[in-house]
Amino acid sequence: MTDTTPLGIIAGAGAFPPALARAATARGRPVFGLLLKGIAGRELEAYPHAWVGIGRFGAILKAARKAGCRDLVLIGSLVRPNLWTTVPDISALKVLPDVVKLYRGGDDHLLRGIAGLFEREGFRLLAAQDVAPELLMPAGVLGRHSPGEADRADIAVALAAIAALGPYDVGQGMVIGGRRIVAVEGAEGTDGMLDHCRQMRDSGRLKWPPGTGLIVKAPKPGQDRRIDMPAIGPATIEKAAAAGLRGVAVPAGSALVVDMEEVVRRADALGLFVVGLEASAT
Repeated sequence: MTDTTPLGIIAGAGAFPPALARAATARGRPVFGLLLKGIAGRELEAYPHAWVGIGRFGAILKAARKAGCRDLVLIGSLVRPNLWTTVPDISALKVLPDVVKLYRGGDDHLLRGIAGLFEREGFRLLAAQDVAPELLMPAGVLGRHSPGEADRADIAVALAAIAALGPYDVGQGMVIGGRRIVAVEGAEGTDGMLDHCRQMRDSGRLKWPPGTGLIVKAPKPGQDRRIDMPAIGPATIEKAAAAGLRGVAVPAGSALVVDMEEVVRRADALGLFVVGLEASAT
């Protein structure tokens, strides 16, 4: 039975908030956009919505309650805000000591704590894949191109490194080639990491032959998958190709894909493989 209460989408940047809104409404569930000012795009203005400041915790709660939301999804790119330049409202000030403690850890620690604040207020925080499982990466190769034996060896090395770095709250994404890790995703995000790889190749600092290297993204051990799932989309394919890579690998069922048909189309056109890794590979 479809839940007819509005789904509150706390929207960061990128293509995933509108993709989730389309998927939820296609399933018969209304949505209400809680659009973060200066961060979210305007696509969700096509739905009932409110623009809210990132530090306005009370305003977010008030708008969600007024819209009748019980369930919330936090989705989209979000740069870690500067705590000291963010303007809080009264409700945010009440939880400020808790937030200060959360800032003493990494991003996963911070996001997990913020999720707890919403749950403390009576909301249920859902994962995007709970609402729209069709956004999950399927198993196997998408498109015409497949990883070779050397690619699969690199994938195994990257997955082991992600697992090892997980306790330090870094390393959800990596660029690797010839069993050599050349970039680890940090605060700059996937796009920034791939841009850096492109710059290294352009400058000659990274001397891989064309078509060498790939990007692997996977959840860190213990990561809260409601709020920070690995994700790829058409832009990932474009940037991987611009960086001279030959493929993208993410675990099936543990990564999100926006606009899968377009991902496949661009990967085929650019000569990249895209693979959803079976559980045995991860």
